[in-house]
Amino acid sequence: MTAHDAGAPLLSVRHLRKAFGEHVVLDDLSLDVHAHRVVVLIGASGSGKSTLLRCVDLLEDVDDGVIELEGTDITDPRLDANAVRARMGMVFQAYNLFPHLRVLDNVTLAPRLVHGVGRRDADEQAMAVLERVGLAGKARSFPDELSGGQQQRVAIARALVSRPAVLLLDEVTSALDPELVGEVLDLLGELKGSGLTMLLATHEMAFARDVADEVVFLHAGRVHEHGPAAQVLGDPQRPRTRDFLQRFTS
Repeated sequence: MTAHDAGAPLLSVRHLRKAFGEHVVLDDLSLDVHAHRVVVLIGASGSGKSTLLRCVDLLEDVDDGVIELEGTDITDPRLDANAVRARMGMVFQAYNLFPHLRVLDNVTLAPRLVHGVGRRDADEQAMAVLERVGLAGKARSFPDELSGGQQQRVAIARALVSRPAVLLLDEVTSALDPELVGEVLDLLGELKGSGLTMLLATHEMAFARDVADEVVFLHAGRVHEHGPAAQVLGDPQRPRTRDFLQRFTS
């Protein structure tokens, strides 16, 4: 039995500190994400949301603290960072698709080159995930033949193809035209319905209210307020949280 099977968090961040030079971005930050839960990070630009996600995905070295995934300290430098990342999916603001590769090849690249999956099996897995995100018919298209919303759904498919334990998403609608935001948010709602564990940063408060199990308000690199979505977004207890949310309701 693994730690998270016994009720412990699937992902646990403890006393995390990250600075760039003299600028402290994450300051003694602690956070838990339990299996099959959606935890949404909100906060102003510079509050630490993106840096937290990048630290969890081992794209940034941490200065202090521990990050555990399924009971394993993934900040242990003896671990293979690529093997750890294989247990997580990361989707960025920019789609980061390879423009010279067709959609199918973008999705199968990591399984084939990093995980050693054979071409036929990789293609089968990718087509199943593309079907799930509504883009099986675009498998042979190039990224520039797709809309921004479709490209972001391909990026999500690429993150899902390795069946990650947790999906990390960093403001995945911020680069989209407003009319394309809905299709990506609808997909994330469907993924929540399937039981996928997600930790995501967003400025879409209505989406956070609808989809989040928990909302974490970050300020100055710390968890300033954390609780059920309805409580944090509907009845915040801290003045700074109220001030932040007022921007979206005024």
